[in-house]
Amino acid sequence: MAMEPAKAEALVKGGALWHDTPGKLAAECDVIITMVGYPKDVEEIYLGENGLVANAKPGSYLIDMTTSSPLLAARIYEAAEAKGLHALDAPVSGGDIGARDGKLSIMVGGSSEAFEAVRPLFEQMGTNIVLQGKAGAGQHTKMCNQIAIASGMMGVCEALAYAKTSGLDAESVLKSIATGAAGSWSLSNLGPRMIAGDYEPGFYVKHFIKDMGIALESAKAMGMKTPGLALAESLYQEISRNGLDEKGTQVLYTYYLQA
Repeated sequence: MAMEPAKAEALVKGGALWHDTPGKLAAECDVIITMVGYPKDVEEIYLGENGLVANAKPGSYLIDMTTSSPLLAARIYEAAEAKGLHALDAPVSGGDIGARDGKLSIMVGGSSEAFEAVRPLFEQMGTNIVLQGKAGAGQHTKMCNQIAIASGMMGVCEALAYAKTSGLDAESVLKSIATGAAGSWSLSNLGPRMIAGDYEPGFYVKHFIKDMGIALESAKAMGMKTPGLALAESLYQEISRNGLDEKGTQVLYTYYLQA
């Protein structure tokens, strides 16, 4: 099934079976993998009346790969365990490039037994697959990832905007700095897109704002200060208000080019 049926048309034409509700799907599957937009979607799909937990067969594996709330992941795990189900939170990193190439980084929370049982499935999608700990640990690890990316994206955009504004050839600058101490996934993979003016999404601005919001909320609950994350979130909120929600995160580059 899909939150938006039109997005599943190509899969159905290719032989996939369509189900109208998560519950109907759960009744016929032993392993269910989900990746949706927001925590509210995850909660509805897993814990709703017609959701996965209420309708899955005992012994089924429920794997949520959405970037979502660590607290919600723990709730799903507890609800699943009470029904004889195995739940894992397994968000990913690597963007559209990693997904296409089957080289995602997958960070997992849940029991080691469930993790090992479904590891072959993870190996079809990623190459860096790590069990981080108990339920919610996968989501907490993804928050670490997003916090690092948030400040990193500001640095990448600022550096390349500086190069352009100072009259340097941005592609030449990228060759010099991408393999040095400043190197990062964002610089190597999104830097060329910024220079080319390609702001189409691998990862949407609106979804990054969602992720940063979860990280800010989680950090606040732990009494932790995250000034870099807070600044990045405020900049992305600003470009969101300017109508750029549906663009890729690299569109932040345009903020630094404004006179």
